[in-house]
Amino acid sequence: MATLATPQGDKPKNLKSFYDIKINSLNGKPIDLNDFKDKYVLVVNVASKCGFTSQYKDLQDLHELYKDQLTIIGVPCNQFGGQEPGDADAITSFCEVNYGVSFLMTEKVDVKGKNQHPLFAWLTDKSLNGKHDSTVKWNFQKYLIDGHGNFVDYFFSLTNPSSKKITNYLK
Repeated sequence: MATLATPQGDKPKNLKSFYDIKINSLNGKPIDLNDFKDKYVLVVNVASKCGFTSQYKDLQDLHELYKDQLTIIGVPCNQFGGQEPGDADAITSFCEVNYGVSFLMTEKVDVKGKNQHPLFAWLTDKSLNGKHDSTVKWNFQKYLIDGHGNFVDYFFSLTNPSSKKITNYLK
């Protein structure tokens, strides 16, 4: 796992764009974010044992409805109440059996703290994403990227994936 800060506390300068970030799928294969150019990308930190876990269904519905213009990337994280304790096989099984998830899922990562994954460093740091500073407050926080790799906005857990706050960008 990548370390966010250097000993001097500086953010890594090598993250030039969203498309430069490296992350693996839940089954361990590298994901090339360049594959999603010309589409919106909704990145969501997810967990299997959370009060918001039912949003998996809404994310799957959004994935099916907007598949031509939107890629959803679920990012499992166990940093909020230990609500994603499973390994890759357990997460895959849970998502498929309970919600029919077919959208892209990544490896389990840290979304905050000293071991924050570079994806979430970019999503939460204005000096990297060019638009907003934020902190990931809880599971199912959402980040929207446009088809040119530009940060659009972020949405807290209470914002349902089918909310007009998100879907208005897709119309």
